[in-house]
Amino acid sequence: MKYLGKLFATALVSLLAMGGVAQAQDMKFFRIGTGGAGGTYFPIGGLIANAISSPPGARSCEKGGTCGVPGLIAIAVSTNASVFNMNAVQAGNLEAGLAGGQSVAQGYEGTGKFKGDKKDKVRIIANLYPEDMHLVLPKGTKMNSLKDLEGKKVGVASAGSGTQVSVKMILKHYGISVKENELGLNQSAQRLADGQIDAFFYAGGTPFAALIQLGSQKGFELYNFSASERKEINKIIPYYVESKIPAGTYETIGYDVATVAVNGQLVTSIDQPTDLIYGITKALWSKKTRSLLDKGHSKGKAIQLNTALKGVLIPVHPGAEKFYKEQGMMK
Repeated sequence: MKYLGKLFATALVSLLAMGGVAQAQDMKFFRIGTGGAGGTYFPIGGLIANAISSPPGARSCEKGGTCGVPGLIAIAVSTNASVFNMNAVQAGNLEAGLAGGQSVAQGYEGTGKFKGDKKDKVRIIANLYPEDMHLVLPKGTKMNSLKDLEGKKVGVASAGSGTQVSVKMILKHYGISVKENELGLNQSAQRLADGQIDAFFYAGGTPFAALIQLGSQKGFELYNFSASERKEINKIIPYYVESKIPAGTYETIGYDVATVAVNGQLVTSIDQPTDLIYGITKALWSKKTRSLLDKGHSKGKAIQLNTALKGVLIPVHPGAEKFYKEQGMMK
């Protein structure tokens, strides 16, 4: 978030040049916490920020311009992902954030990683897409079960990420002891390529840019979770359900990968005005945004209005609720 001030300053200069001080005073910044640059949250967050923005002086939707909220400037901010974003939205340090369904539910309830520290201000704007768990291995490596990780150097994702919370629960359940490395996705891919770690976990929407790059440079394998492992993980982490990463998702992976997935969701705070979140929700599901999502990222196509409330376990923000009621999706 250290670049946020610079982003604000740049945006302000642009606005002043565009239409004067009066227009600049009407603007509102809206920060969306995402994840690391090599993952999926950051590019998806950028697409959403673009879709819901309509800076002062911009052309209206009717005239071929943005279909965002008038005066709104949304910015995708790179963070450590789910847990960080939940904490920041609760504290008012971010206006919104992307987070996995597990972190959202546990944060709101004050359980798991958030035990005794409820994030009771957090509300849902929309469910977005499934996030697949990747267990990445060096090219040519095969594992018979998760227990083959015993004693290995393993990337367990960044501190403050929902992935790390889940991975630690899985390792603990199976009694697997590893040399944990807290690493972001880009760092994990680089260290695997350099032989500094033996494997790493990361959950998110496919495909990861960092893995596309790793595949073209060194190659890699993805671990196939067994049917029993997938069922067992679902028992200990109900938010994770059986999933599949189809062959060809990554050019160098020519086989289907059985795995588990949790839903990624867009959250905000109950402190955010109803009218603002209504406008953001409406903009998120506009025809123009549909085009942006479809063309902007392969996972964007999975973000659909008909699954906007799928797997939602905490209250929806009143502004978003108003929109979904208009669509006949809520009573």
